[in-house]
Order: sequence, then C-alpha cells, then structure tokens
Amino acid sequence: MPSRTIPATSSQADVPPEEDLVDYEEDQGESTLGGEENGAAREKAVDTATKDNQVAEPQRMKGTYASLHSANFRDFLLRSELLRAIEDCGFESASEVQVQALPQAVLGTDVLVQAKSGLGKTAVFVLAILQQLEPEKAENSVSAVVLAHTRELAYQIKNEFVRFSKYMPDVRCGVFYGGEPIKQQLEQLASSVPHIVVGTPGRLLDLSVKRKALDLSKARFFVIDECDKVLEMLDMRADVQEIFKMTPRNKQVLMFSATMPPETRNIARKFMHNPHEIFIDDESKLTLHGLLQYYLRLEENEKNRKLNDLLDALEFNQLVIFVRSVQRAKFINQMLKEGNFPSITIHSAMPQEERIKRYRAFKDFESRILVSTDLFGRGVDVERVNVVINYDMPADSDQYLHRVGRAGRFGTKGLAISFVSNEEDAKVLDAVQSRFVVNIPELPESIDPSSYMTA
Repeated sequence: MPSRTIPATSSQADVPPEEDLVDYEEDQGESTLGGEENGAAREKAVDTATKDNQVAEPQRMKGTYASLHSANFRDFLLRSELLRAIEDCGFESASEVQVQALPQAVLGTDVLVQAKSGLGKTAVFVLAILQQLEPEKAENSVSAVVLAHTRELAYQIKNEFVRFSKYMPDVRCGVFYGGEPIKQQLEQLASSVPHIVVGTPGRLLDLSVKRKALDLSKARFFVIDECDKVLEMLDMRADVQEIFKMTPRNKQVLMFSATMPPETRNIARKFMHNPHEIFIDDESKLTLHGLLQYYLRLEENEKNRKLNDLLDALEFNQLVIFVRSVQRAKFINQMLKEGNFPSITIHSAMPQEERIKRYRAFKDFESRILVSTDLFGRGVDVERVNVVINYDMPADSDQYLHRVGRAGRFGTKGLAISFVSNEEDAKVLDAVQSRFVVNIPELPESIDPSSYMTA
C-alpha cells in the first residue's frame, strides 16, 4: 500500500467526549416486570424473574469450542432445500456449538447458548426455524419472532433467513426497526404477513401492542440474539416481556450470546421451559483461537501517527477501527479520507437508511476500512474482516471480546491491536488478560502477515 500522510496532531484529544447514542430509540411506555395475566405458568415464571428457586436447574452442557470440523451438516438430517442453500454458501463442516445446539433446536427444545463470536450461533436458530417451519399451514400468520438489540443486527439476521431459505420460495421474512417510516411498515404488514418477523423490541412492541398491526398469537418460535444486551436493559427487557405475552404459551424459545453473566442466565431461564444449555464455564475458552492480540502503549496525541503507520504496514482484507464516541468516529473517518485511505464510518447519529447502506457497502467489500463505535461491536458479521484496531479501549472486558470477535471468525486467522493511553485503558487490558487467561504482549516491530492472513 503506498505511503499516505496523516498529520500527527493532538486534535483528537481536543474532541469533546460524547456519549454514544443509544440505539434503542423507539418510544417506550411505562412497563415493569409484573403481572400474571391468564394465570399462565410461563408468564408467571417470567414475571417472577427474581425468584430463582422456582426454576429447576437443567443439565448443563459444556462446549470446548475447539473442534471446528466435527460434523457435516448432512448429519443433522435437514430438509434438502436447506442443505442445498448451505452448500451454496460454501459451508460443509459444522462448528462445535452447532453440533451441540442444532440437533436439540431442530427437535423443538428450548435452547440457551453462550458461545464465543464467530462460531455460527445465528445459523443454529435460522436453520432450526426453517427446518420446522410450515408456511403452507401459516399463510397469514407469524410463525417466528426474532429480537435483536440493534437495527444492523436485525437486518443481518433477516438476510441470513433469506439466504438459507433460498430454495423455500413460500417462506416470507420481514424486518422491522425504528428509523424507518412506520407507515411503510404498516402497509407491508397489511399486504403480506411475514412468516418470520425480525426486529428491535421497541418497534415490534409498537406494531403488535400499540397499533395492533402485528398478530403474534400463533407464533411457534421466539428468539433473542445477543440476549445479555437485550435483557440487561430494564426498558428493553420490559418491552420483550410485553411481546412475549403476545405469543402462545406453547412455543420454542431460543436465546444466544457470546457473553452471559449469571444474572442474565437466570432471567433468560424464566422465559424458557427446561432449556438445553450450552455454556463455557472456563472463560479462558471465550478467547478466539487463531486471533493474535497485541497492545501498544502511547500518548493520546500519538494515536493518529501510529494509526497511519499501522494502516500502511499491515496487510488486511478488511479492517475495523473502534472508537468511543460518535464525534470521534466522524473525526477519524474524515482524517483517513483526507489521507486517501478507503474508509467509511457507521454510527448511531446517522439516518437509519444511511447506516444500512454503509453496512451493506462494507459487507459487499466496497470499502476496506470501517470506523465505528460499539454499535458495530456485537453480533454483526463481515466475513472478510481480519484486523481490528481499538483506537479507544472499550469500557470493559465483555465489550473487548465482542469487538475483537469481528476478526478471526469461525476459526480463521485474525489480528487485534489495542491502543493503551491512560490508566483506565491499562485496567481494562489487565481485566481482559485476567478474565480470559490470555497473555496480550506489546506490539512487536514487525508481524509476519501469514500469522494473521488466512491463505
């Protein structure tokens, strides 16, 4: 890559810090975890989320997540239409989490999964739902509800349903989130009811409860992706509960996340019936095999110059630069463009249509460098990303894992470099190394590209 010049200024240090805009922007009414409508046992279990002794502890399944080629998708006896779509996507071997979770999910069992990023958790619930779906019996009703905490993740999940249902032309899938005209979504529902509804909780609550435009009374599947993020926010959890009450008691519930604290697990279990659980008890197994991780200690006013040097020196397919705020994302992206780097940015301050447009452009390899806040840090999957740079350190070890998980997905090689510029950054780095039992060394003078570039 030819040399480019970016001024080594301290101006980024002068940019005032700005809180990232919360992606959950839909209007919300007053709602609490309470009520026992209809006397339903499952609803009562949900509403008593603090009473852990009311739920029997199911058998826990441990996953090592080390073997990436332990089964072929044909071993799961999936319908031929799904196998053809899987083959078209170039997938042959299933990951360990798919080996453990997919057979149970296909059988209709409730499933609760914690597994590290990049091992195909989304495919588990997408394939399980499509395998069991009967569109001919649900012509004008919703069969599956899938919730995500961000619009980009909801959009991505919808596309996964589309590509795996390639040979199932009768299956309809719709995605609904804030930032899009509500009138357009109401017209879509009036003309054709999707069998699979994907969306953010606020907008689905608006469509189903407030506007009565979305009937969920016949749903057979209820899914929450990145469930720790969804359930930890009280307002979003309240919305999820309201949506949950709109669905039948007799349904399959599936929940997935890369990180899942004990309190989140307990809350998740209240929505489920004897779930098949796959947890990684040893958090050292959460780190990603094949991912090189380094840190670089430097002053704030040295970050620009070092970023310039790294982008010139590193070989990469696609690269994500994480920053702490919307303002910094705008600033760094503009700085890179002025230095002739092929950069775009995605953040929550831009219109939703533009966010999806840029996400699609990056995923389609129209740009090789993305500057983003943590909006892009969870769940969003771009196959060609193999380098992540933490220009600003994340707030905690959980977010670190989600960020670096954008590289080295599904056992491929990758590289993560974190800038450490103050005591708080150093504390987060120490917490990452301690929690995940991993040694993150200082960045060496040179790195062999073959160590992080998949052949």
